[in-house]
Amino acid sequence: MLELSDCIVLHGAELIPHHCDRLVVKSDTIDRLDLGAPVQAIDHGAIVVMPGLYNAHTHMGDSCLPDGATGMTLEQGFFRPHGYKYRELAKRSPAEHLEHIANHLRYMAQTGTIAHVDFREQGVAGAELLKAASEQTGVRSIVLGQFHDLPFTEAELEANRSSLQAEAIAELKAILTVADGFSESTMNDLTDRAWQEIRAIASDKIRAIHCLENDGYRSLSVTRTGRGDLERAIDLYDPDLIIHATVATAEEIALLSRDRRNVVLNPRANANLGLPLPPIAALLESDANLLLGTDNGLLNSPNLLAELDFTYKIAKSQFGDAIRPEPRSILQMATSNIRAFLGGDTYGYLEAGLPADLVLLDFTQPHLRSTRNVVASVVSRITPADLLLTMRHGQVLYQSEWLRLLWASHANL
Repeated sequence: MLELSDCIVLHGAELIPHHCDRLVVKSDTIDRLDLGAPVQAIDHGAIVVMPGLYNAHTHMGDSCLPDGATGMTLEQGFFRPHGYKYRELAKRSPAEHLEHIANHLRYMAQTGTIAHVDFREQGVAGAELLKAASEQTGVRSIVLGQFHDLPFTEAELEANRSSLQAEAIAELKAILTVADGFSESTMNDLTDRAWQEIRAIASDKIRAIHCLENDGYRSLSVTRTGRGDLERAIDLYDPDLIIHATVATAEEIALLSRDRRNVVLNPRANANLGLPLPPIAALLESDANLLLGTDNGLLNSPNLLAELDFTYKIAKSQFGDAIRPEPRSILQMATSNIRAFLGGDTYGYLEAGLPADLVLLDFTQPHLRSTRNVVASVVSRITPADLLLTMRHGQVLYQSEWLRLLWASHANL
């Protein structure tokens, strides 16, 4: 049970800060939320309660290789079969690999993340490893598997006529018995027929794809098939989640907007690879549902607090004024926007009767205690040192040493 009084809660899908006289968590649910007036500024500090964060694009499998691809291109570092990531992952024992993944999931909890959508390499074994790490740490892992090895030769991809062979179909079905869905790296990794076959086989699972991370994704797709990778993805595969859109044109943004597609932006990873920054401002003005991710563990720490700050500042620069966007719209990318994608008992916001998925922030710290805009400070000033507690469905995933000692002293009274 958790009980707080005289705090500030970012309430509802719109994340409106309210004074809260009393917040009570019982079991896995917010049992009571006695809200007072909305508030924007704080004069003398407070505990601020926000929803737990959702990292919508990770590759936690390569978290065992932090900064290993420094100085490498996207192709050198991350493409199969000879990219650095795949060569190095093949050298790791399952036990060593599990320890690295679990440690990074714990770090995610320490930075306020309660769940992530992971694009997991290494076939069935890779999906099983991540599931085990999730069970160890309590951080929810939504696992999207991929083929262990690409099922087509370069010549077959150029011809773009081949179907999946029985062996590949068997592997796909085995992956889907463990994973929550499927995602290959790019549309260019498989033929048009294969994408249609996967769509049918994975019809009741999450389907995701990386699109438009650079111009090469689009140009290679056009050369082979006559259509860009995003157009093919929507027509052939109908993905639930589209990653990157880094070089999306106005026409491609219109495609994403038309069906209110779920689109995950990864600005820090794009910048780290020397790629263009995604058109955040244009996408914010579209009807696409925007989410936020940290991408590969070997490129970035899986710290959404850093991603929020970077995304907010880039968006302001792209809008070209000091007014847009509202900081709330950036925070929603890591919280309440997840509802449109995952649904079910996943909300991404706080209301009485909903799951107790929350983070306590220490706004009594000197650099936060006199904020004039609570949400702006959450987006642009919070660091891991300011987190007191991360909770998912009432389970404590992380608590600061100060909070642990405080609770221990109360227990001994």
